[in-house]
Amino acid sequence: MRTFLMYQVVALVLCVSASEDFDWTKNERTSFYYGTFPTGFSWGAGSSAYQTEGAWNTDGKGMSIWDAFSHKKGKIFLNATGDSSCEGYHKFKDDITLMKDMKLNHYRFSISWPRILPSGLKSEHINEKGISYYDDLINKLLDNNITPIVTLYHWDLPQVLQEKYGGWQNVSMVNHFNDFARLCFERFGNRVKYWVTFNNPWSVAVEGYETGEHAPGLKLRGTGAYKAAHHIIKAHAKVWHTYDTQWRSKQKGLVGISLTADWGEPVDTTNQRDIEAAERHIQFYLGWFASPIFHGDYPQIMKDYIGRKSGQQGLGASRLPVFSPQEKSYIKGTCDFLGLGHFTTRYITPKNYPSGLGDSYFTDRDLAELVDPQWPDPGSEWLYSVPWGFRRMLNFVKSQYDNPMIYVTENGVSEKTLCTELCDDWRMQYFKDYINEMLKAIKDGVNVKGYTAWSFLDNFEWDEGYSERFGLFYVDFRNKNKPRYPKASVQYYKRIISSNGFPNQREVEIWKRKAIETCSSSNQLLAADPLIGHMEMVTEIVVPTVCTLCILLSAVFLMFLLRGRL
Repeated sequence: MRTFLMYQVVALVLCVSASEDFDWTKNERTSFYYGTFPTGFSWGAGSSAYQTEGAWNTDGKGMSIWDAFSHKKGKIFLNATGDSSCEGYHKFKDDITLMKDMKLNHYRFSISWPRILPSGLKSEHINEKGISYYDDLINKLLDNNITPIVTLYHWDLPQVLQEKYGGWQNVSMVNHFNDFARLCFERFGNRVKYWVTFNNPWSVAVEGYETGEHAPGLKLRGTGAYKAAHHIIKAHAKVWHTYDTQWRSKQKGLVGISLTADWGEPVDTTNQRDIEAAERHIQFYLGWFASPIFHGDYPQIMKDYIGRKSGQQGLGASRLPVFSPQEKSYIKGTCDFLGLGHFTTRYITPKNYPSGLGDSYFTDRDLAELVDPQWPDPGSEWLYSVPWGFRRMLNFVKSQYDNPMIYVTENGVSEKTLCTELCDDWRMQYFKDYINEMLKAIKDGVNVKGYTAWSFLDNFEWDEGYSERFGLFYVDFRNKNKPRYPKASVQYYKRIISSNGFPNQREVEIWKRKAIETCSSSNQLLAADPLIGHMEMVTEIVVPTVCTLCILLSAVFLMFLLRGRL
């Protein structure tokens, strides 16, 4: 999952290349559509290694940049770490039992690079215990008829490679990553048929090397993100070619990339300047990575804007690196499917940032991001529920990239509450609305083949620690055994899967009622734990109406303690 800047609502974007076919002026917001998905549509849930595995120094695993980053005081909310997180390394068999009960078709997870190559280098040492863990995970999934979709890089670069080479600032990462990928193809490729090279490289580049909010925490303003992205794109292409030439004929698998993409809607769809700003917003996010992969080069608008601003700053060359003609042809077409992560939408309008303000990815775009205060926002400050943006985004990708095969690799909503609340009606509503907009997009002709709910479990949410929960299953992080409890959304999503969509209004309404009944009994299970186990320290209450009763109980408990002291 990705996190975003919370500064001014500076968020993220979808990105693509010059949109000749997309009609910015047409925004159909139609009523709920009752119908089913195509036969064979794949339903799943997702996770990542650092966020869920724990066991950070177990069985020969090397240190990752996130291990090092989270161990530094002040980097993560409440100084939390992923040292144990969900203990998925030890509990994966139990988790797969839960997946089977949900009738998941696929499970998306990532392989920890330092767990199988502690130093990051294949030539130095292969950790066979790490290999065995992923062997067991993959085999158990397949035994339960769950297809593994495997991400090679979900942000946990081996720390040794960061210290020795500077991580993704160094072009040597291209070959090191290719060696790691080859090892994965060699050991797991006879069973894994869906590979994702990188998850949300925007966040790796911008938050890791521009703002420093994420590991490795570097603040190389105006240059670091562009250089990191340049090397990531090259690394992706090399891995795709490696699989294509050495493994595809034997293993018959597919290699794609997962790009997180939020929709950017013009404030005024009749205003050309707003439309151009929304186009920039999209080009500077998804198009930054998708345009080279599908068209062979960066979006022209990125080259123009960054080049012009670099010149105004007195630089001899653009801060945006350049692909050679050979690199352009090598990178173009290196995508068997496009993974899309999507969470929210912004309104976009132009805003001029003078070059004197200094170099910055954000000021390079010359735009402002706005939100409608009426949009629901149950959890993360950046995440507003705007379902119609999902259909817009999917149709935009269809028009831009010749309707590629799409797997939705992340979609979901968080909560940030004072208490344990398993009756997550806002998440059920989010899934219902967003999945329905995806169904409408398929009816529009968009080639979506699968959907991955984010996330399977509550997990370590990067710089937010454990203060935000995206999971279908609640995890009690205060308990060393990290027990899982199903939220109402588990039953609701299970019924969507079983029906392969939304059969009729009456049945869909029954789903929610039955899910609430189920979660009420689960709440009773949690009630057997000490009350303190249900309380979380957070900075704000975003949805007090959801758990008013729990807040009152907490207040009574606090008063009892104070009276005891007096």
